[in-house]
Amino acid sequence: MTMVMTSANASSLATNNSSSTAIQSALASGIGGAGHAVARWPRTVFVLGAMTCLSVSAAAHLLASHSRRFNRLFWQLDYAGIAVMIVASFFPPVYYTFLGSPVAQLAYLSAITLLGVLVVAALLVPARSSPRLRHLRAGLFVSMGLSGVVPALHALWLNWGHPECYLALSLELAMGLVYATGAGFYVARVPERWRPGMFDCVGHSHQIFHVLVLVGAVTHYAATAILIGWRDALAAAASALL
Repeated sequence: MTMVMTSANASSLATNNSSSTAIQSALASGIGGAGHAVARWPRTVFVLGAMTCLSVSAAAHLLASHSRRFNRLFWQLDYAGIAVMIVASFFPPVYYTFLGSPVAQLAYLSAITLLGVLVVAALLVPARSSPRLRHLRAGLFVSMGLSGVVPALHALWLNWGHPECYLALSLELAMGLVYATGAGFYVARVPERWRPGMFDCVGHSHQIFHVLVLVGAVTHYAATAILIGWRDALAAAASALL
């Protein structure tokens, strides 16, 4: 009985220490003022990035058949829009999980932004918009996504003991899996390669790819909402100590 109580007390103490550290980080980062709300601009960055990607994609599908020049231009913009959305997706999780670590926050956001600029510059080269280079483009997008493994592990270590982080990270992993699956359909051209002509209107791999992009974006938004709620709660607790 004593051993059980000791174990429970140790677990409770560890949880309290973790929460105390997070509250101290909230105080150090300056949150916990009026309204107890953390900044929402990182979520806005993601939403704008997603809207930019999907809007450019819609324009490309509508206007790319206008002429050869439009075809090349809009598909280049479409690929660049995907890179913009990937970069924008990094802002909410990096900002909120490293809210008490501004150096790491700035380093990770700067790194993914620089990588995004380089990828966009590469994709805007006309020669790289060729259909035969779809494997290269998919590889670039997947590589950008995989670059989030390091900050994710760092954030997990930094915020260990907070179930909200575990849940948000689980959703981010689900998002990554959804995006990777979409990229797989895009590269493999499944199922139309099995039955040419049957899926020209419905069920084409490109349609599946777009549906999975939407699913991934919604999943990411849900993860962001969890992180915002968690940080708001910590800000309120920090404000109560002032």
